[in-house]
Amino acid sequence: MSRPLPAQHVAQGGFIVHTRGRGFSDITAQVADALAASHVQLGIAHVFTAHTSCSLLLGENADPAVGRDLERWFARAVPDGDPLFEHDAEGPDDMPAHVRSILTGVSLVVPVHGGKLQLGTWQGIYLWEHRLDPHQRKVTVTVLGH
Repeated sequence: MSRPLPAQHVAQGGFIVHTRGRGFSDITAQVADALAASHVQLGIAHVFTAHTSCSLLLGENADPAVGRDLERWFARAVPDGDPLFEHDAEGPDDMPAHVRSILTGVSLVVPVHGGKLQLGTWQGIYLWEHRLDPHQRKVTVTVLGH
């Protein structure tokens, strides 16, 4: 005889990240706060940003050199002002920001257990701004579980 599954709970919240321009913003604490507000103990947290010039990633949170190395690698792979790009309506960093966002993604799914994000020891959740100028970026956190 099978047991019925526990009732599922869905909660959604969000926050704004004020970037200083190109670079990383650690948003782990804000995502954890959204999870805590949901009261979900077991499930998943889906993190999403509705922008085309920034991205979300799980990255090392112990050594800031990791972010600098990623920036240098992307500067080589997708340089600002590359004549290859036709789309430059907002400047030389416009199309490279879109490419960076597409390559790295705008959403993450993190498991939840015991009401906590199940991140690895050295993992943090980051919003990566790809534009040179500061921006306000909206992040939505949807939590599903029980």
